[in-house]
Amino acid sequence: MATYNYDESGSMALYFILTFLAIILVPFTISSISPSSNKQRVVTGCQCQPCLEQRERVRKREKGSSFLPNLSAKAIFLLLGWTVFGLLAWKVANTKLDNKLYDPFEILGISTGSTEKEIKSRYKKLSKQFHPDKVKLAVNETIEMVEARFVEITKAYKSLTDETIRKNWEQYGNPDGRQELSMGIALPVWVIEGKNNIWVLGLYGIVFGGALPMLVGRWWFGNRQKTKDGVNARTAAAFFKSLKEESGMEDVVSALGKAFSYEPTKAATGKKNANKELKQLEKQIEEKLGAKWLEVRKLTEVGDNVLDARRRALVLLYAHALRLPVQDSSLVAAQADVLLRTPLLLNALLTISIARNWLLPTLNVMRLHAYLAQALPPTPSSVVTPKTLKFAQLPKIEENEAKALAPTADGLEDFVTALEAKGDARAAEAKKAVEKWGKLDVVDIAFKVIGERLVTPQAIVFLVVKLRITPPGLAAASTAVKKEEEDVEDVKRRVKLNDEKDYEFLTGKRDAEPLPEGQEDTVGWAHAPYWPANRKPSWWLVLADDKMNKVVVPPMRITDVPLAKPGADRDYRSYKLQFQAPPNVGLYTWKVYFVSDTFVGEEVQRDITLKIDDLSVLSAEEQGAEDEISDPDEDTLAGQMAALRGGAVKKRTEEESDDESGTDDDEESDDDSSSSDSD
Repeated sequence: MATYNYDESGSMALYFILTFLAIILVPFTISSISPSSNKQRVVTGCQCQPCLEQRERVRKREKGSSFLPNLSAKAIFLLLGWTVFGLLAWKVANTKLDNKLYDPFEILGISTGSTEKEIKSRYKKLSKQFHPDKVKLAVNETIEMVEARFVEITKAYKSLTDETIRKNWEQYGNPDGRQELSMGIALPVWVIEGKNNIWVLGLYGIVFGGALPMLVGRWWFGNRQKTKDGVNARTAAAFFKSLKEESGMEDVVSALGKAFSYEPTKAATGKKNANKELKQLEKQIEEKLGAKWLEVRKLTEVGDNVLDARRRALVLLYAHALRLPVQDSSLVAAQADVLLRTPLLLNALLTISIARNWLLPTLNVMRLHAYLAQALPPTPSSVVTPKTLKFAQLPKIEENEAKALAPTADGLEDFVTALEAKGDARAAEAKKAVEKWGKLDVVDIAFKVIGERLVTPQAIVFLVVKLRITPPGLAAASTAVKKEEEDVEDVKRRVKLNDEKDYEFLTGKRDAEPLPEGQEDTVGWAHAPYWPANRKPSWWLVLADDKMNKVVVPPMRITDVPLAKPGADRDYRSYKLQFQAPPNVGLYTWKVYFVSDTFVGEEVQRDITLKIDDLSVLSAEEQGAEDEISDPDEDTLAGQMAALRGGAVKKRTEEESDDESGTDDDEESDDDSSSSDSD
């Protein structure tokens, strides 16, 4: 029967805990410092003063103060884990272990097979050498240490001169003979002491009877309350009911506002001063928007209670859109929290709209991203045109000022020129913002089918687009460079190189080709001085049938579009959207939308036509050679089974039937003639 020995010193338990921590901490640490998860942050972007100031505020908020730094949950876990690991390792390193086995042969300095005479001789020699009366004490030696050494020698001698004890030592390594199996348990002895039972059982009860079921239940029911988009199930239900096929921007905003009744945000609570300022903000919003605000409140179904989470969130959203200053620090934090949750909520709303293939609400949801990013009202009045809103995105330019200069400016560059002509001090900052403006340039757009010259029904089709960012003022330089190119051989080389890369990308698996060599420079952080976080611009690629108000294929999100570089071999990036061609032959006139999620008014539309040809137009070689195994005959068992399944079968023709009957008749006539001849 095995005997169990508990860890008296607790060192075995410490080794077990250290091993367990290492198994958890090492992979987590490697994943947090690996190049894939620790990519270099974008440091370039808009250099206007408002954007630089906003990025500095974001950096300070994300970093926190010196005394209270902002750390992620993973960083806190790693910090605490390695701290505990270090303390335990230090304790183990400084714990004295006394687990050396008693060996009389080793004490006397003789081998195991030594004779009794050799043992006595060795003992006499050691007795003279270590006898307390004859030993001279060393500097760091005491008489107690010498006596203990002599006692050990005497004890070892007596053990080995006893025949039974010596035999047990030599055969079993123990003076008492054969021992039962002994197992060590990595638990400190105080865990199983009777006086500590109540505390140990209490801890087990709390961990396994309370904490663990609570965590599992929270995870389980929390997942059931969340959709795959990460929003509350009731939020998704509200979106589903609110969205219609003809939903305009007001409907989208109201649907977004309803979500804050179910999504936990800092806007749900507030102090007395914050509530007072919130009422003042709502009053200013109503003065600016008038009936529009009342209409939005009605659609959002907000109550009259200022503490209502839905109403508070809606007021903070419109205060941001109208660029109303917020003074209370708790309201500033609540407004940032509400804004940073809107991308997740809008993506969930977009999923519902795309699932129904509705074009108009899909575009409005996408456009709302840009309105919130630039702090512009998503439901502008009739006197404010999209052109005015486009100019109002420039640094420190308000809507009324943009409206006054809008008639004299055709684009952003003209608007900056008008500011310079007036001697406006804001012209310099506006010019910096325009230098890296996210103006999308569509180099090419076409339908492609791998290995086919025509598109046939049900074929796999790729919509291939080539894009680049061409800020205002760079287009003229690009045109000038192209006019100077007169080397025909260089043009041919460039065309051949681009064709090879196009084919390689088309036949590859990636939806976006790698950035061209030397073209890794992108817009960087976008111009968004009012958005409470660093923002990289992106676009949605939407293939739609605008006549039917339908989305043909789920949209594609496009990011990291390179900046145009005049004179480069390839200063654009290709993206592809895969879908299956319609089943019917015909001409399909569709439209491609490129909708920005950051800049208002920077939306590109292109008409495109997809022609579906019949298979008969293809040559025999293109249609493919006939299979070696032909269709089964209709009068065979395989043919009957294929006919039942709706498959193709080979029909029997009349000629084959006549030939077969004629053959039979000929055989009969031949038999008759041969029989008559024999007669």
